Amino acid sequence: MDRVVFNPFSPLMLLLLLGMLGLFLLAVIVFPILFLTAIGATFARLGFSWWQALLILVLTLVGSFVNIPVKTLTCSPCTPAPDRYVSMYGRLYRIPQPAQRTVLAINVGGALIPVMISLYLIYESVMLSGGYLLVALVLIGVAVVTVVTKIVARPVPGLGIATPFFIPPLAALFAALVLSLFAGGVPAAAVIIAYVSGTLGTLIGADLLNLRHIASLGAPMASIGGAGTFDGIFLTGIIAALLA
Repeated sequence: MDRVVFNPFSPLMLLLLLGMLGLFLLAVIVFPILFLTAIGATFARLGFSWWQALLILVLTLVGSFVNIPVKTLTCSPCTPAPDRYVSMYGRLYRIPQPAQRTVLAINVGGALIPVMISLYLIYESVMLSGGYLLVALVLIGVAVVTVVTKIVARPVPGLGIATPFFIPPLAALFAALVLSLFAGGVPAAAVIIAYVSGTLGTLIGADLLNLRHIASLGAPMASIGGAGTFDGIFLTGIIAALLA
């Protein structure tokens, strides 16, 4: 008896399966490598070694799950959440039932670590420029990003403060490119201005200047630098400094 062997998949199906496999490998292998490379390149331009950059990245990502409570706020009055889910800046947030008390906390990865790095870079600015010129330019950049972030940040009832992560980086990049022209040729001036203004400006404009709204949102926890602003604070500094 003759045996007939045939391929159960059509050529189009094989191409589709190979394409899906390629996309999976790209997402699992290539994207993380590119992300880590970008992180390392950014912190290398800021004066850190690759091992220090990796350590900062790990501490930041792990620290994003750690919130240090600092105060308990009483909801007065609570703003009722209109829907169980709210779409804000392209992201879908699940809204819990309004809480009568809100725990105000500080996120380690989204607030403490970026602030420490920014303070270190401000100190380095004095060393690099031999004075306070670069520090003044950094503070102007922080003010610019703070204003822009405050305008686009939105309080979300039952959740906290939501910020579009793509606007603060553009503001930080623009401020860095313009202000670095007045830095007198100081090395890495644009990168330092971009990172510090991007992180501190986002943190101040999104969270600190909206603290008065926290008690009325009815969120069980409001974390400075946490959910809603962590990606903006973290990615803003990285993207802005890398592009600068």
